[in-house]
Amino acid sequence: MNRHNVRYVVIGGIAAVLHGVPRATFDLDLLIDASPANAKALLDALLAAGLGTAALTTADDVLANEITVFKDRVRIDVQTSRPGLEFSDAWTHRVAMTYQDATFPVVSRGDLIAAKRAAGRPIDLEDVRLLELRDERG
Repeated sequence: MNRHNVRYVVIGGIAAVLHGVPRATFDLDLLIDASPANAKALLDALLAAGLGTAALTTADDVLANEITVFKDRVRIDVQTSRPGLEFSDAWTHRVAMTYQDATFPVVSRGDLIAAKRAAGRPIDLEDVRLLELRDERG
């Protein structure tokens, strides 16, 4: 996605893990800048990465939905909006993390806590508890 200049941040369970929460997750959640050019760049990046399901939708379809699920070898949930989190804030506060020589933008700990608290599901509230506990311990 970086090669295609996609404006996105990693959110959800993977972001929680990257911020130190010990839990399993089976998908990658992304929050994207909900603009036509960015949605097109996202689809181009997914196709270049070999995710054929990206060919089954259009940029307009991605923008028309809060969540679009791409499921090939991996599951990627692309979100154009997220309760408790505006993309512009997530982009401004993002942190760069590196894994296997790839650097990517991840939602900040504070924005992650706000989004998970707004989601309100038991797993999200447990993540909030663990993220805040980690903050208290330093």
